[in-house]
Amino acid sequence: MNKTVLAAAIAAAVSGSAMAQTSVQVYGLLDTGIEYVTNAKESGGNSLRVSSGGSNNSRFGFRGSEDLGGGLKAVFQFESPVLSDTGEIDGPLFRRQANVGLEGKFGRVIIGRSFTTVYDFISPFDPMGYAPRYSWASTGGGTLGSKYGMTTAFDNMVKYQGEFGGVKIGASFGAGESRESDADGRKLAVGAAHAIGGLRYVLTAERVNGVTGTAIARSVSRVYHVGLAYELTKGADLKLGLRNYRLERPVGSEVRADTWWAGANVDLTPMVDMTGVVYYINVKNGVNASDTEADPLMFVVRTRYTLTKRTNLYATVSYAKADGGVPIGVTRDSTEDGGVTGVSDNQTGIMLGMQHRF
Repeated sequence: MNKTVLAAAIAAAVSGSAMAQTSVQVYGLLDTGIEYVTNAKESGGNSLRVSSGGSNNSRFGFRGSEDLGGGLKAVFQFESPVLSDTGEIDGPLFRRQANVGLEGKFGRVIIGRSFTTVYDFISPFDPMGYAPRYSWASTGGGTLGSKYGMTTAFDNMVKYQGEFGGVKIGASFGAGESRESDADGRKLAVGAAHAIGGLRYVLTAERVNGVTGTAIARSVSRVYHVGLAYELTKGADLKLGLRNYRLERPVGSEVRADTWWAGANVDLTPMVDMTGVVYYINVKNGVNASDTEADPLMFVVRTRYTLTKRTNLYATVSYAKADGGVPIGVTRDSTEDGGVTGVSDNQTGIMLGMQHRF
């Protein structure tokens, strides 16, 4: 079925029948800008283009709840990724969210597809927040042999999150559902966060099993995070993060890399805020030998001007470089995946954009 027709059918079903029994919200976000990126073509040339998702990924969705009594609610959510520069759906129709669950005093449990506990807990500790461009907090640049990052979402997931005594805890389990073994493709993510005065901190861990190959062995990735945030004063926060990435391979030595970031969010006026951050990937043993020499470094500055609570304008400038002549890119995805592949050991990106929420 055509994706547009399917989306319209779901919307009609929601508004026509579920509204009588359930509180339903239709929501979305459009983020589009003009982007200029250097060293973006095989010839060494630059690229000027219109891009979707400069500050946040564009999306639309439906979410709702039903009061079951006794403080218990049924909840659901469908969320679709949108490429606002072309109007296309970015992958499967509800690749971002497709889940149902229960929420109460015990916390919240959902089943289906959703973002992982690691992604939920770590993203607030990235000065760039949930930015899909010009941030290496979830994954590194798309030009290297690996992104040395976290897994942002699971299929076939059961996810829990709750808060007790000021400590937020969460866990995500993704079933592998392989024909060969239940352990193939199995995923697990856990996290805990706490705040003391102006200090917030978080710890997370993730394990993702690969699928058994011809060597009758599977790869296993393990990713650990530590994050700190401190409120210097109202409207001024410092944020630090560290990711330790390890990949055990059936053949070859263990892949290891640490990603560090440090930055700040500052409200300059009630209407203007500024973000500055540095990301550094220390590749100790890369997927490719050249990655080990690269040790990429990226500097990012972003300014936003708030027009209303729902609409803002932003300008982002980023510069990335790598050692050993290794090509590097400022975006997390390659050109084939919607980003910009770097063809040189340095790249500069500039984006002027607008975001609106509804």
